[in-house]
Amino acid sequence: MKSYLEATALVDYNHPSIQKLIIERSWKEAKEYDKIRDIYDYVRNQIKFGYNRGDDIPASEVLADGYGQCNTKSILLMALLRGVGIPCRIHGFYIDKKMQKGALTGIIYTFAPRNIVHAWTEVHYQGKWLALEGVIIDDTYLQQVKDRLCSYNGGHIGYGISVKDVKNINLCWRGDSTYIQNFSITEDLGYYDNPDEFFAAYNNTKSRFKKAMLNLLRKRVNRRTDALRGGKL
Repeated sequence: MKSYLEATALVDYNHPSIQKLIIERSWKEAKEYDKIRDIYDYVRNQIKFGYNRGDDIPASEVLADGYGQCNTKSILLMALLRGVGIPCRIHGFYIDKKMQKGALTGIIYTFAPRNIVHAWTEVHYQGKWLALEGVIIDDTYLQQVKDRLCSYNGGHIGYGISVKDVKNINLCWRGDSTYIQNFSITEDLGYYDNPDEFFAAYNNTKSRFKKAMLNLLRKRVNRRTDALRGGKL
């Protein structure tokens, strides 16, 4: 399990801001179940759903931003879990970009790849690996957009959400896997000990043009997600 506890350039749990948060929340003193639940809840609801400058940014930067999407929230979640001694790994996929429609609009949706690189954190708990994909979407945002989802292929998608049954979404962690985008998976890319390895191989913003485009437009996208969250759209 040693490799599932290591700090890396992205999983930088020794960064002062992450250590400060762990100490303030007394997470190291909690029981294993409570560590996972409380850290999961923190990243899900205190780090709002939104878009960072890229997928492969350090956990400390995601924490400073105060928002993130699937890939960046997963990096922060891993850093906090490993920082309190909980083994975890990354599981990578491609997902259909239709799932993002509504959260992404206009030119940024047009330029998004058809299959988007997606990752979730898996935590080792009671002898098994559990997916924590539900960390991506905060409760306030979910409540505002869940009735806007479109029926698609036997499920419901849109606004960064992709689920089989929109009436029974439960993102609270109670010792089992949680999911919020898995209904749009198009290809399984496998397991990785850390996100550094995964994003070296797969990345939505590898090209300079795409990085520049994202940086130019992401603030506009985040204003939109904030407006959706506040019920203003």
